Amino acid sequence: MYNILKASHNGIGMLILSLLLLVILYLFTMFLLKKPFKGFVKTAALVGMAIVHLQILLGLVLYFISPLGLENFSGESMGHKISRFYIVEHPIGMLLTAVLITIGYRATKNVNYSDKKKYARTLVFYTLSFIIITYLIPWFLWN
Repeated sequence: MYNILKASHNGIGMLILSLLLLVILYLFTMFLLKKPFKGFVKTAALVGMAIVHLQILLGLVLYFISPLGLENFSGESMGHKISRFYIVEHPIGMLLTAVLITIGYRATKNVNYSDKKKYARTLVFYTLSFIIITYLIPWFLWN
């Protein structure tokens, strides 16, 4: 089961990264075209948030059953760069991205915001999340 979850997390992660980039590009295009923030634009923002939350859920399950996750936590492992990455940096950074995405999506729900402000806030938080996700993917393992 662990190997299936690990492979799923890795594969879905690349798909999610691609989809999140598409959502950001779509929102940016609609912002530049000054389209109203409703309909499919809101749906795209929701899809961006939902896919990140789905990956976080899968990652949390993996964190608790993986020999590289919580099971590996110790003072000695914190001194090892790769162990520290899997135990602390990757999970906390990815949880931060879920929080940022959620804050960005909440801007779409605020009736007091203009469409321009909704686009701006959503794009800022989604783009920050995308950058953090890209930074925290363990690319060093894929060489």
